[in-house]
Amino acid sequence: MRPFQHFQHDFGQHLRDPHHRPRPAGIGARPAGVYAELLFNNLRGFLDACYPVTRATLGPQRWQRLMRAFFREARCQNPWFREIPQAFLDWLNASDRPRLPPWLRDLAHYEWVELALDVMEAEPPAHRPKGDLLTGSPVLAPALMNLHYAWPVQAIGPAYRPRKPRPTHLLVFRHADDTVRFIALNPVSARLVALLKEGTWSGHDACHQIAQELGHPDPRQLIAHGAALLDQLRREGAILGIRP
Repeated sequence: MRPFQHFQHDFGQHLRDPHHRPRPAGIGARPAGVYAELLFNNLRGFLDACYPVTRATLGPQRWQRLMRAFFREARCQNPWFREIPQAFLDWLNASDRPRLPPWLRDLAHYEWVELALDVMEAEPPAHRPKGDLLTGSPVLAPALMNLHYAWPVQAIGPAYRPRKPRPTHLLVFRHADDTVRFIALNPVSARLVALLKEGTWSGHDACHQIAQELGHPDPRQLIAHGAALLDQLRREGAILGIRP
């Protein structure tokens, strides 16, 4: 490693962890401190914006310590600022921090999803908006995630920190008006969306498949409920129509 590369490496280590990594020779304490704070505050701005509920629920001191640990330990490979929240999420999922609340990773992912769908590049496929959702093959919004969490992420906040898991299913998608929307699902409706995401099922066949999986005594009843759900999802913009 050349001398200037040694310097860059040592200075980078100091900026990440100024309390434990020595400042390289030739850099004054004040300019190094200013530069370290500028870098950290820039990072903090992106994380604060993406994770407001996580920040408020942890409290300012724990949130600050967590961001400092990320700044010190993580190795971001992507130059895009908008990718910083995902890098934080990846680091959080890979790190072993037993003192963190057990629901924290689910909550952070729930908050990150909104940004992920907002910037996702996805064009709507060809579809017939008013087609029959039972006989046809439903087309979902192109920027969409069918999510399952162990914790009730949509309810967590400063006033509610759950002690026991409660499985939660959420359909999250970018609407045609470019807003990101959330729909609560139950396990059966989440399974229906999962089948529709495969792109090969008609609405009727997907509902019938679920009836078989459940051993439902009256498949027609389940198909009727499925038809109502499909209509609701189309009204809310999660389903665009059917394949031509």
